Amino acid sequence: MNAVNQIPEHQRPAFMASLEAMQTKDSLRMYNDLVERCYLQCVTSFRSQSLNETEKTCVASCAEKYIKLTQRVGFRFAEHQAQQGQNAQLTN
Repeated sequence: MNAVNQIPEHQRPAFMASLEAMQTKDSLRMYNDLVERCYLQCVTSFRSQSLNETEKTCVASCAEKYIKLTQRVGFRFAEHQAQQGQNAQLTN
């Protein structure tokens, strides 16, 4: 059952706005984590205003791995939530 449907109609707009704000905050947090992690791992020289080729390659690889990991964790979480929902329905 969709949990949003259980919220009274007059409270749904506030709930949806709150949910959107949380999703935006979470997206920004993930982006900041990605930037910090890849920066600390890949940027080693400050002799130039731009990244050298090694740093560019490292940042691209780091970002790709981080995004894939984040997606995989999200999928696993969704699977876990679905399983928990099924288990809850079986016990009712």
